[in-house]
Amino acid sequence: MPVRQPAPGDLEPIETASRDELQALQLQRLQWSLRHAYEHVTHYRQAFDAKGVHPSDLRSLADLAKFPFTSKQELRANYPFGMFAVPREQVVRVHASSGTTGKPTVVGYTQGDIDRWAGLMARSIRASGGRAGDIVHVAYGYGLFTGGLGAHYGAERLGCTVIPMSGGQTEKQVQLIVDFRPDIIMVTPSYMQVIVEEFRRQGMDPREMSVQVGIFGAEPWTEAMRRDIETSAGIDAVDIYGLSEVMGPGVANECIEAKDGPVIWEDHFYPEIIDPETGAVLPDGAEGELVFTTLSKEALPVIRYRTRDLTRLLPPTARSMRRMGKIVGRSDDMLIIRGVNVFPTQIEELILQHAKLTGQYQLVVTRNGLLDQITVRCEVRPDAGADDTGARREIGEWLQQRIKTMVGVSAEVEVGLPDSIERTLVGKARRVVDKRPKA
Repeated sequence: MPVRQPAPGDLEPIETASRDELQALQLQRLQWSLRHAYEHVTHYRQAFDAKGVHPSDLRSLADLAKFPFTSKQELRANYPFGMFAVPREQVVRVHASSGTTGKPTVVGYTQGDIDRWAGLMARSIRASGGRAGDIVHVAYGYGLFTGGLGAHYGAERLGCTVIPMSGGQTEKQVQLIVDFRPDIIMVTPSYMQVIVEEFRRQGMDPREMSVQVGIFGAEPWTEAMRRDIETSAGIDAVDIYGLSEVMGPGVANECIEAKDGPVIWEDHFYPEIIDPETGAVLPDGAEGELVFTTLSKEALPVIRYRTRDLTRLLPPTARSMRRMGKIVGRSDDMLIIRGVNVFPTQIEELILQHAKLTGQYQLVVTRNGLLDQITVRCEVRPDAGADDTGARREIGEWLQQRIKTMVGVSAEVEVGLPDSIERTLVGKARRVVDKRPKA
């Protein structure tokens, strides 16, 4: 399989800058971001004051460790617009992602933020081998999810032709790939495998498709999955990383010539690795929780945001900026099902909304062919007419619909008899049973 070469000659100067030049820019932008957050976001002023730190205390990059962390909890507590650092009238777009409750995590963008995001996505696509004039098939979801529009604006900024297909409708995905002959596809890796299978189902060889590069993100994936996709589809598979709270996709991206881990665009996002238990900053190369501080965001600056992703910071290779290793797990209990963040506590809240269900439940995660599947097992109360299978079926249908509406993921629901959920010796249910094959 030929490796598509990166676009020649048009890297931004910062992508090849010296480490000293990069760190000088980081310090300047970090000082601005801390002041911006402190002066315009009540939460950050209170959090900094409670910690006994002030933006003027940051005189070196290492001083960032003095400042407090931010988590989803703070974003939820200030729902919907309390974390914005500019007047709401200056926010030109709002996105949102799943949180641990029914309320989403809200992020906002000024026009400047949108422009920078488009630029970073263009940089990411170019690092993947894209160039002006390419046709880009975007099969990430559009809407409140940042994936579709993030990819769309970045591809347009690079000068590409965009096919805004969004997710689903697999037969139509294949039809448009055959008819429009895109050069690049942007989609979750698991759904790319479904597209490959649909090509085969229709009697076509997926290796003959026009696509040369796949830019895959929104869910963890392994080197084994990369090899499978590259072999079955005859393309280069490149990893993109992002999260809505920090910006969206395009926080980091692999370079096609190396494919050795996403390069963090450190001129806009300052990374740290911390011990998830103590919060202590760990040296490069050590495995821990990834933390980001935004350096240029206007509407929603985030200071030391705990991503909960477990990974390592690796030295630069193809660019002047550090890379991140493959995500090996999470420091919380979040699951990622087909690109959707699912917290067990979200399911628990919905279960407890029904008067006939106990608070006991179990989430069983399997892989059905190429896609992940989640089954929610719960149980009725002893006084709820346990022998009435029709009543339990109705409860299951109700819960299935609530999960689809509030969490955004399709789930199978099994409503069992009282005490049908297994407990441990201390009486607690095992909340998550992950039966997916290990890499």
